[in-house]
Amino acid sequence: MIEERAKKIKLLILDVDGVLTEGHIIYDNFGDELKCFNVQDGLGMFLLNNAGIRSVIITAKKSRVVKRRAHDMRVAAVYSNHDKLKVYQKVLKKFRVKDEEVCFIGDELLDLPLIKRVGLAVAPPNAVEDVKKLAHYVTQKHGGRGAVREVIEIILKSQGLWDKTIERYII
Repeated sequence: MIEERAKKIKLLILDVDGVLTEGHIIYDNFGDELKCFNVQDGLGMFLLNNAGIRSVIITAKKSRVVKRRAHDMRVAAVYSNHDKLKVYQKVLKKFRVKDEEVCFIGDELLDLPLIKRVGLAVAPPNAVEDVKKLAHYVTQKHGGRGAVREVIEIILKSQGLWDKTIERYII
């Protein structure tokens, strides 16, 4: 059951394009890259951090926009590398977590090595079929449209942290 896996999570790892965004990359006339992020995902990341669960981004493509958004969301680290497995192994050591304590959300073939290893593998419905087949959970919401927030709520509720995390917003 998904909640049993979510109870063990100590670290959330995210891909970017197709997960934190809808997967579109827009270049302006000056060669700058533009991406559109979901505010509900952003608040979810803030809540996750406040609950004591860290997050990391592992993306294949370097981007100033991603670094800026990661900073806003209080992401602990951003890694850019096509060899996501190599980076993942470093992340496990750095954050002192085991595979079963990691949730990863990915959508593309480059994400398969992590999807096959983590304790909670998640794909948005816009992910490629090979990723969705191996994922433990496919979100209701699409990447860039609240998929990350959906997973964060599952993790926090499974760990009994949701009510305490949002109590400051309930008046």
